Amino acid sequence: MALNNEKLQELIRSLRDQKLTVSFAESCTGGALSAFMTEQPGVSDIFLGSVVSYSNEAKVDLLGVRRDTLMQEGAVSEAVARQMAHGVRRQLKTEWSVAITGIAGPSGGTPTKPVGTVCFAIAGPNFESSRKEFFSGDRKAIQQTSVDYAVAWLVQILDRK
Repeated sequence: MALNNEKLQELIRSLRDQKLTVSFAESCTGGALSAFMTEQPGVSDIFLGSVVSYSNEAKVDLLGVRRDTLMQEGAVSEAVARQMAHGVRRQLKTEWSVAITGIAGPSGGTPTKPVGTVCFAIAGPNFESSRKEFFSGDRKAIQQTSVDYAVAWLVQILDRK
């Protein structure tokens, strides 16, 4: 399964046309969204960076995720995704940010949060939204589907602005 390059090109065009910058906070995708973006030449005008915060400590120390939120909601939650998105946006001073946190498997799932549970958040000027999705497949498929989902969702939001 290949990543959706057409959607990524649409995102890059939209960011450039609107003169906007973006940053990413990634957990379960391990930097795959950032890597996908930086495979495109010349994106330094719109993509300012990312934080791969795989551990809870990194989420707290680098992104300002609250420990009590991690304890109450768990790392794979919309609340944590929202805090990650706000944290990376603040740290890298971008107009928009995307956060992804989830369980890519093959282990780590629970009855309430099975493997394939992924939470997303997008933050921007006077904007915040989060979603929880469930994807199937192996680890790589879940990671790639998560990247594609994040790109498509941000395109959709920017098209409405």
